Amino acid sequence: MINDKLDEIMQTSSQADLIASAYHALVVPLTDAGQRVDTWIVAQLKELSRTFVQKLIEEGRVKVNGEKVRANYRVSAGDYLEVEIPPATDPEVKPQAIPLEIIYEDQDVLVINKPPGMVVHPAHGNYEGTLVNALLAHCHDLSGIGGVNRPGIVHRLDKDTSGLLMVAKNDLAHQRLAEQIKDRQVIRHYLALVHGRIQALTGRIEAPIGRDPRDRKKMAVNVNRGKPAITHYRVLEHLGVYTLIEARLETGRTHQIRVHLAYLGHPVVGDPVYGPRRPHLGLSGQWLHAGVLGFKHPRSGEELKFTVPPPPQFMEILEKLRFKGE
Repeated sequence: MINDKLDEIMQTSSQADLIASAYHALVVPLTDAGQRVDTWIVAQLKELSRTFVQKLIEEGRVKVNGEKVRANYRVSAGDYLEVEIPPATDPEVKPQAIPLEIIYEDQDVLVINKPPGMVVHPAHGNYEGTLVNALLAHCHDLSGIGGVNRPGIVHRLDKDTSGLLMVAKNDLAHQRLAEQIKDRQVIRHYLALVHGRIQALTGRIEAPIGRDPRDRKKMAVNVNRGKPAITHYRVLEHLGVYTLIEARLETGRTHQIRVHLAYLGHPVVGDPVYGPRRPHLGLSGQWLHAGVLGFKHPRSGEELKFTVPPPPQFMEILEKLRFKGE
């Protein structure tokens, strides 16, 4: 009966993308009977918080068999749930006078040395203190291709990853830089401190990356649904139970280096998502630094290459590990 209901949902819905985003139709299996409706919905739609689901229920945007319910309603096998998620309304992204370490700038492009802990662009629940807020205060001629929340942003670095990032100041620059990334012409080298002693001095990790089927907030090596991903690495130094490596991106998937190194059995130190959850070496985020960036100038075609050292807190950790090894 439950399978019949699912078939009916899929047959009557001609907009599968609508179901996946603003409207969700769900059927409770026998094994989940008796759970609170708010808890059950969060388990199915992992991108939603319980507080947000409870708000949807209060607003009447959750119906069970066509009827509104309360958050403490206990679901039964075969219950047909409709969850409506209203479209998000992004607040205005405002300029903020946040200091930037500008490595290079001309009429077309900026190269920024991003500190660890800074988010690149605004997103839900985080509309201040980002690199974009700082960029809007620094200049007003950013590319608009990325949308109102991502002006000038051609590629990203994770919040806790430091290092070099290129920014487009007009649409022509954005298009040409994006083409270089797509064609794998951009040079991107990272330094990473990882757990364990990597024995092979060089290596190539080729494993497709996609959403983790068990946790939609994470990425994972996903053979069936992942996109091609290739990372090259070479060992720079063994530091006790850690290894300092240089990683070179051939492709640029979300969290690629972090996912690939964890897949290799050597997660990045300080990475609570893909490595040990407990803090290591006093880090609040992963020890990962985008130290080398190279690309062709979008207008002149000149070869540009930039190098920056890791931030002081990263270097202090390396020095402590070296001192222990003496």
